[in-house]
Amino acid sequence: MEKYLILDMGKVLVWPSTGSWYITPVFLKNVDMTKIDQDSLEKAIDKYKYILNEKAVTIDEEYIVIGKFFKNLFKELEYDISEEKIKTILDDFVYNLSDTKYYLYDDVKEELERLSKKYTLLMLSDNWPCGEEYLKKHDIHKYFKKIYISSVYGCMKEDKIFFDYLINDFNINKGDALYVDDREDLLDIGVEKGLNVLHMDRENEFSNSKYKRIHNLKEI
Repeated sequence: MEKYLILDMGKVLVWPSTGSWYITPVFLKNVDMTKIDQDSLEKAIDKYKYILNEKAVTIDEEYIVIGKFFKNLFKELEYDISEEKIKTILDDFVYNLSDTKYYLYDDVKEELERLSKKYTLLMLSDNWPCGEEYLKKHDIHKYFKKIYISSVYGCMKEDKIFFDYLINDFNINKGDALYVDDREDLLDIGVEKGLNVLHMDRENEFSNSKYKRIHNLKEI
């Protein structure tokens, strides 16, 4: 019987207002997107994503890591931007916890309250300290027994070892936990680790998923 419910954060509880976790509304205000080719932007993000895997336990450490990412991004794009504008983008990314960058799905608070009575809730998220601060501000941090943020451990879910921290901490055996994520490749790792899985598909994007799909938390 499943005793634990492991939830991802992005596109399970929260979604980005612009459709991108990196290109925030403040980014768009400070960057002339007509001067940046979209394909080049996506390639630059992919090229420097490795920086975002660096260990960052505190907000101050996160600020340094995210700053390095954005500076490399603009350099790669050969986009002339002032230090002041980079700072504005960086301050927003790390410190802005308002509902301008990200939004909670409507069912989150009510359903976490319900699910917390049935399961021990855990979170496993490729994220930074600001992600946990966002959860605290919106008063949903309290529903989770423990929140695992990738930057704190210096690895991400695709590294597989990130799952082991949670599994070992709670002595989770095969079949003990249900894992919900929006990415099929990460659910593959969950299955490999002995977790039962559900594919969260809030926007009906994955009709061919190999896993059972759900579209909201009510279906758990």
